[in-house]
Amino acid sequence: MILVFNGLQAQEVHTVSLQEALKLAKENNKKILRSQLEVTLAEQNIKERKELRLPDVQLNGMYSRITNITEFKGSGFLKDKEVTPAIPEIYEVNSTFKMPIYAGNKINNGIKIANQESEIAKIKSEKAENDIVLEVVANYLAIYKMMELQKIFEENIKEEKSRLKEVQSLQKHGTVTKNEVIRAELQLSDRELNALTNSKNIKIALHDLKTLIQIPENEEIAIDTTSSLDEMNGLDPYDFYMTKALQNEEMRIASQELNISKTELKLVKGNYLPSVHFFGNYGFYYPNYKFFPPNPYLYTLGQVGIEATFDLSSLYKNKTKMEQANTKIKWQEMQNEIVKEEIQDKLYKEHTQYQEILEKFVVVDKALDLAEENYRIVKLKYLNQLVLITEMVDADNALLQAKYNKISTRLDAVLKHYELLHTAGMMPQS
Repeated sequence: MILVFNGLQAQEVHTVSLQEALKLAKENNKKILRSQLEVTLAEQNIKERKELRLPDVQLNGMYSRITNITEFKGSGFLKDKEVTPAIPEIYEVNSTFKMPIYAGNKINNGIKIANQESEIAKIKSEKAENDIVLEVVANYLAIYKMMELQKIFEENIKEEKSRLKEVQSLQKHGTVTKNEVIRAELQLSDRELNALTNSKNIKIALHDLKTLIQIPENEEIAIDTTSSLDEMNGLDPYDFYMTKALQNEEMRIASQELNISKTELKLVKGNYLPSVHFFGNYGFYYPNYKFFPPNPYLYTLGQVGIEATFDLSSLYKNKTKMEQANTKIKWQEMQNEIVKEEIQDKLYKEHTQYQEILEKFVVVDKALDLAEENYRIVKLKYLNQLVLITEMVDADNALLQAKYNKISTRLDAVLKHYELLHTAGMMPQS
């Protein structure tokens, strides 16, 4: 924990390591939490589909009043009539139930689809977490890189200020021109502008990191640049990663979506089959209108049996649905091939780039040694008035670039390692 004094108040700065940032993101990131809710919804959908196997039970009640029964028996219009007194009140209380025995296997296939959708939701939740992990790593390493660059700028600014004083002193003694003083001032101004821009970019990136790991906006954070970020365990052959990548989240989602399309075809085929239900009803009725004139007695009546239905229209209406289901299977098979090819291309690119970065280590290390030696020689010559300030500036720029390249290459390697693991479906799990 670091204390930063802002005006008269001391504000705590929370220093976050990469592992802590990943832990906070997995626990609090809204996209991850949303994906977990989607898993819960998918599991609830399975329960809902299974409940279709249960009987439908209804309890009905009715009360009504009716008029007397009037019969018109003569040929005269509405003239010869006979009125039979009716019992004015009707009461009914009955219950019915209906339970599916066989519905063309639609219920079972519906449950199967719900299970397959649930599996996709789980894989998508896993993918959402891995995507956020990679995003946090990329953001964290970008901040790390900018902070290291800021250190280089600050060291360089101190040296540029010292050099400017030397040049101004030499100019007073008439050994250098005013032009060289201006050139030194411009170089210092350029470094200060770069440092200012970089510091603002660090603040923006830290704000993005706070959003990813859900730290309150008013809380100050910093990243831990003292801990080791060496997550690399060497580079395995491309085929090793490719074997793993064929089982990554995208491939598993595509595979499950193909399975859903095949199950949906079975569901459509079920339209050609009859439905069989077990049903029953029982009720209390008053008065008894089974006879005429009605009897003023309460009576009960029950019924139980099996009902079979067959939709004849499905013989000609279901044909297009079958064609659509078969086309969807072909489309999904083609989509699986496209996803596979995209993963292969992406993995090959990342594997090659990672190998390239690892090979750069020796080159950037040597380049830094050469830049430091060149800077030492040019600086010595400049102090002895053997070279112009432009050569000194060039040597200074080359050294700054070499320092940054060494740091940047190491951090790029860590990020590329995570990207390779992400594509191969091998992200480390906490």
